[in-house]
Amino acid sequence: MTLRRHVLTPQMVQHEDFQDRGETHWIPYLMYFHRTDYRSAVLNTDRLGFRLSHGPSGEYASVAGRHPAGGGPVSLLAGSSTAFGVGSTSDATAIPSRLWSEHAPATPWLNFGGRGYCSTQEVLLYLLHHQRLPRVERIVILSGLNNLALAGLPPSYQSEYGAFFSGSEYRNQMDELLEKHRDARTTGLARLLRDKGRGRSRGGSRRLTAEPSLADERTPSLDERIATAVERTAHDLERWQLLARASGIRVCFAMQPFATWVREVHTPEETALFDELDQEGSIFWDLFGEVAPARVGRRYAEETAAVCEKHDVGFTDLNPAMARTATADDWLFVDRAHLTDKGYDLAAQLLASGLDLS
Repeated sequence: MTLRRHVLTPQMVQHEDFQDRGETHWIPYLMYFHRTDYRSAVLNTDRLGFRLSHGPSGEYASVAGRHPAGGGPVSLLAGSSTAFGVGSTSDATAIPSRLWSEHAPATPWLNFGGRGYCSTQEVLLYLLHHQRLPRVERIVILSGLNNLALAGLPPSYQSEYGAFFSGSEYRNQMDELLEKHRDARTTGLARLLRDKGRGRSRGGSRRLTAEPSLADERTPSLDERIATAVERTAHDLERWQLLARASGIRVCFAMQPFATWVREVHTPEETALFDELDQEGSIFWDLFGEVAPARVGRRYAEETAAVCEKHDVGFTDLNPAMARTATADDWLFVDRAHLTDKGYDLAAQLLASGLDLS
């Protein structure tokens, strides 16, 4: 059966192939990043997995690949999958390319987005790769949604360092590894010495205690969820500034667009795509249902704006800006979190004006 989204948005076939979990690139510290040296008509990455961006004359550049000609300063668009450009039909139509080509061409823009990243992974990505970059003039962080989604996970998924996507897979694999080590500890001489000293019987090895069902865990309230997301963002903005100030880099934050925060009534194309995803058993409502109302988005943006001001970080919220600028007929979203080419171009335009980038 042909999926409606593959007819309306054929580029999503390539984006889905790119996100193939069987091809996940596991790396130290960050857990995962994009597939490396990926080639297609829709998206391309360099040898470390950064997406290419394009300039006004057809030139292209990336973090670990070709750098812009001329040796001048560059700007970075950091953030998660919207910064990366999920849903765009080509590298040239993602936000960094639209900024470089038209809306803020004073410096070349490099794509520093990481699919599925939380704010801590976003700043760690910069920490691990800043030495590869030309001189950076400004960093715009287009983010917010993933922190809010992850803050709604049950307590067993949280830690002092926050939560991250694929955390349950990581924990399950680590639990299995721990059990293997504990089994190994109960063999040979170590086991004999323990049995002798403690009078323990030699039958069986100690097993991990089964973890409680997630259904039995108390999930955070909406107030707790927003507070956690804002707190995580504040910590990471402070880290961004510690890294950036030493080099005189200007840091700004933009709350990313989210379909239900932009408008209540969607275009026929958007409605068809959202309905199909829901019918396929999408986990959207599990992760985002509680935070989908526009009033939640406004509150979250206001509290994020306050921490940006505290840390001297420029701020703009793309959601009301898109609501004011787009017409009812403008098809902006391929799913509730990612944009069409028209949506990405509008987002780039509003970033440039809202953060005075041009």
